[in-house]
Amino acid sequence: MASPLVIPSAEPFFFPGGPVGCLLIHGFTGTPKEMLWLGEHLSKEGFTVLAPRLPGHATKPDDMQHVHWTDWLAAVEDGLNLLKGCTDQQVVMGLSMGAALSLMAAARYPVAGVVAVSAPYSLGDDWRLPFLRFVQPFMPRYGKGKPDWQNPEAALDHIDYPYYPTRSIAELVDLLAQMRKDLASINVPALLVHSHKDKSVPFSNMEQIASHLTNTKVQTLPVENSGHVILREPDRFAVFDAITKFVRQVT
Repeated sequence: MASPLVIPSAEPFFFPGGPVGCLLIHGFTGTPKEMLWLGEHLSKEGFTVLAPRLPGHATKPDDMQHVHWTDWLAAVEDGLNLLKGCTDQQVVMGLSMGAALSLMAAARYPVAGVVAVSAPYSLGDDWRLPFLRFVQPFMPRYGKGKPDWQNPEAALDHIDYPYYPTRSIAELVDLLAQMRKDLASINVPALLVHSHKDKSVPFSNMEQIASHLTNTKVQTLPVENSGHVILREPDRFAVFDAITKFVRQVT
């Protein structure tokens, strides 16, 4: 038997349930597994849950080199269309880049609400960012910094790529530029969740996103005992309850 292309335990998942569908979008270089505990919780609450695998993810890092940010957004659109075939209302939610994609989806497609966890507003003002595509042939990868996990057990079995493909960072820069343009077009309720201890995407990113959501009602949930991957951290139980309450409110 041939070896699987998708990393074992990093596969997409679907939990059939009631008439409200939740689309869960994982982060940059991550996998659907980081959304699994949230998905299981929402399923137990009676919601239908779908967590797709974004193109280029959960296989090998080189696969990301051939993917554009529009491919990631198209995967989100596909997921929403699949959910619409078996549910009456949909809420889109994501982690990190998945949160940015969720916000873009809320601006473009008919959803009942959006949840953005650890969402980046930008990648900051690093002078190297505009030159990523030029240096990519000579520097095809960027190393990852020290992780900020507050749950060591979850960190041990977390699955993501060990480095960032340079070309994919450039695609992420373009994606976030488009997300910033889309924020003012969001007119459905939004829940933003972020940790003060997030070292990958500083807490100020949530404040920037909230300040640009000018045409909708925004709820914010700061947490204190988590790193970037909040959905696998100690604060997750309170976050899961808040997300459940939010989904019930908007549907």
